[in-house]
Amino acid sequence: MKSVAIIGGGPAGLAAAEVIATAGMAVTVYDAKPSLARKFLMAGKSGLNLTFDAPVQRLIESYAEAGAWLSSSIAAFDSTNIIDWAEGLGQEIFRGSTGRVFPKVMKASPLLRAWLVRLDDLGVTQHTRWRWCGWNKGALSFDTPDGHRAVTVDAVVLALGGASWARLGSDGAWAEILTAKGIKPTAFDAANAAVAVTWSNFMTKHLGKPIKGVAWCAGNYRSRGEAMLSQKGLEGGGIYSVSRGVREGADLTVDLLPDLTVEAITKRLAKPRGKNSLINHLRKVVKLDKVKLALLNEYARPLPVDPHRLARTLKAVKVSHSGLNLMDEAISTSGGVMASSVNEDFMLYEMPGTFCAGEMLDWEAPTGGYLLTACLATGRQAGRGVVKYLDT
Repeated sequence: MKSVAIIGGGPAGLAAAEVIATAGMAVTVYDAKPSLARKFLMAGKSGLNLTFDAPVQRLIESYAEAGAWLSSSIAAFDSTNIIDWAEGLGQEIFRGSTGRVFPKVMKASPLLRAWLVRLDDLGVTQHTRWRWCGWNKGALSFDTPDGHRAVTVDAVVLALGGASWARLGSDGAWAEILTAKGIKPTAFDAANAAVAVTWSNFMTKHLGKPIKGVAWCAGNYRSRGEAMLSQKGLEGGGIYSVSRGVREGADLTVDLLPDLTVEAITKRLAKPRGKNSLINHLRKVVKLDKVKLALLNEYARPLPVDPHRLARTLKAVKVSHSGLNLMDEAISTSGGVMASSVNEDFMLYEMPGTFCAGEMLDWEAPTGGYLLTACLATGRQAGRGVVKYLDT
């Protein structure tokens, strides 16, 4: 029986393990942490967004320039396949109004437990607290609670994640190991990250509150999602979706009235305001709430009195910031193993029999189910690649 090591017990690694074990090969999953899929479980605490229910081409386009590279793996395991797979593990699924797909229980733990049972039934072995250190004379080298161990296998899948949330296992340390082998990954950077903002004292009473019904824009990226005003700045789905533009140096702006045109706002603002202050006038005629008004005052004072100029200001309030927050706190990272380093099954050209999967590959995507979709899809593609390689 052919033996395969999966290094990294997150969704991509487990997806590869399932495919390879189903083909009748001996599979062992190695993970440095005391238990598997810790980042997956953390993601599920706020509602496990499994995938996005959309046609394959729309899914592929969500990965921007990496879409062409990922297209075959996503087409082979798209949102419909993911839903069927999750339901096959006994999970009831529901689709949100925006197209996001969740387990009905919202948590990741029931799905993970059922998945691990399936893998156990397929004969997959797991070793936790085994930290991979690279290769030594052709063998995989591990630091374990019982000392150093060397393991020889017929193929290996590296599914070690990116470089965010190191305490959950994704520390990016593998990049140095591959670089030493002549495989230089693209440098890591934060993706789907909060934006660092230093607020004035005026904003203190508004921190911890959401800002809803707005549209964010940074370069080519635009989002209608809400955000939270936090001590560190702005966070939440609306901000994460445009964080790539911020990272690339574009201005961050917020449209406080995305459902109204400049002309429609101008018409409302031109109404007589009598003895009302400008702020009260804004509150009454365009229905700005306290949080929106606070953000407007923070960044757009002194406010123009002319209705047309003020309307244009409301449509594009420029937010001063210090870039993205710490990479380790980002939901995901950009960077990793480049497309030019692997074949169509994500096998390293320089190291036949060694495959990569998941976030350690150089792609990124917005939140909304796309991250997990690509992790599962690339893991399964790498798994199929291993089977094909060992059966040749």
